Amino acid sequence: MRRIFGSGQPKAPPPNLNDAIQTIEGRSDSMEKKIAKLDQELVQLKDQMKKMREGPSKNLVKQKALRILKQKRMYEGQKDQLNQQTFNMEQSNFAIQGMKDNQVTVAAMKDGLKTMKNEYKKLNIDKIDRLQDEMEDMLDMNNDIQEALGRQYDTPDIDEADLEAELDALGDELQLDGDSTFLDEALTTPGVPTGIPGQRDTNNASEIAVDEFGLPRVPAQ
Repeated sequence: MRRIFGSGQPKAPPPNLNDAIQTIEGRSDSMEKKIAKLDQELVQLKDQMKKMREGPSKNLVKQKALRILKQKRMYEGQKDQLNQQTFNMEQSNFAIQGMKDNQVTVAAMKDGLKTMKNEYKKLNIDKIDRLQDEMEDMLDMNNDIQEALGRQYDTPDIDEADLEAELDALGDELQLDGDSTFLDEALTTPGVPTGIPGQRDTNNASEIAVDEFGLPRVPAQ
């Protein structure tokens, strides 16, 4: 059947802005190279004319330079047109991409709103309020229980006069009297030996013999 009626040619893909931009940019780069080549030729002709005297030969070189300059201006105009086309397509592509991004954002917002509504259905504000009230009641009951368990029994009544009397009595007990106190004991505590172990302490009035460790020597039996 295909041999009789033939087969249809595959359709070409629709034009793509990115591909079109790349194509135009390639042409613009080609124009840029041509303009650079013409600039080199103009520089060479300029140097050549500097060395020539006025006359027919120099005029021929000038005519050639004028033709090259016209070509350069033509390429520059074409390059400007290509650059403007590229700019317009880039702006269009940017706008299209922005629209697609906006569509994705709107779709995501719709899906998020739908999810929020479904999750909200699982919550009941009245039940939450009752739960909060019950928790508050339980906390109050717990405080009452703690107060009941911490109640004190048979506590004597004490006023400020009793407190002052108790503090005065404590002050009298802590005052120093004529008997031995902790200060007297501290003053009568033996001092740290300052002499060399094994030597007699000449400053000691009791003249107690000590051994090499500074301890009282034990008489041999």
